[in-house]
Amino acid sequence: MIRFIIRRLLETVPVLFIIATATFFMMHAAPGGPFSSEKQAPPEVQARINAFYGLDKPLFQQYLRQMKHLLTGDLGPSFKYAGRTVNEIIGDSFPVSAELGCEGLFVALLFGLVAGMVAALKQNTFWDHLPMSLAMVGLCVPTFVLGPLLVLVFAIHLDWFNAAGWFFPRDRILPALTLGAVYAAYIARLCRGGFLEVLHQDYIRTARAKGASDARILFKHSLRGGILPVVSYLGPTIAGVLTGSFVVETIFGIPGFGRFFVIAAFNRDYFMVMGSVLFYAVLVIFLNLAADIVLVWLNPRLRFEE
Repeated sequence: MIRFIIRRLLETVPVLFIIATATFFMMHAAPGGPFSSEKQAPPEVQARINAFYGLDKPLFQQYLRQMKHLLTGDLGPSFKYAGRTVNEIIGDSFPVSAELGCEGLFVALLFGLVAGMVAALKQNTFWDHLPMSLAMVGLCVPTFVLGPLLVLVFAIHLDWFNAAGWFFPRDRILPALTLGAVYAAYIARLCRGGFLEVLHQDYIRTARAKGASDARILFKHSLRGGILPVVSYLGPTIAGVLTGSFVVETIFGIPGFGRFFVIAAFNRDYFMVMGSVLFYAVLVIFLNLAADIVLVWLNPRLRFEE
């Protein structure tokens, strides 16, 4: 396992280099600049600003300078938020996005696993068709549609929750439901397929013949094998939940990291965009690595060398 982890970590070095290089040149290829939308300043003032941030240098020199800072862990200053570095903004805002992502993942796992297991146990019955139909609806309704609908029903008409904000525990419910609904639908279908494959094995028939209850068969005999597809999906799912919070944070006015990322893209905040992309790239890589390790632990037939 140690060799597997070391090899995977070494493989991330060229991947992060390619991501950083592609992000840098794509940002600078876009029309406009970080200060083009501001009030037109005198030429000498604009020249000093460009010199301060190194924007007066040739493009390749800017690239080498930024790569050098990235190697030391310095993501640079933010153009939009003067006096703050990208490291500080990530440190202040990402915990909010992480909390929202964990709550959305909890919703996805809770509803997805329960729906998938019930559907697998009651195959081709009403309790199979109902959760799978709801899962199909969840797949078809995007978050930017589901979020406003939940606000309209539960915040405006029923007045159960606040339409926006991040101040009280109840403010977490609607954003978590919005973020986790789509992934709950995927998990439900994967869970159903995984459990159906296990429930048709010979040892499950033997357990039923011995009089084992559905609960014992589900949690004692088939749980470890049935959730393998879900575990394989959890690595990219967790990353998707965290990065997918951009839209949800905008809908519900949540002060998370996604808001800064979106604003940085619109304002050509080069350092902020680069830092955000690399931060999420590292996060995705480590989450996928953790998912692979758990997958091998659950399925002894797999080996780290494979």
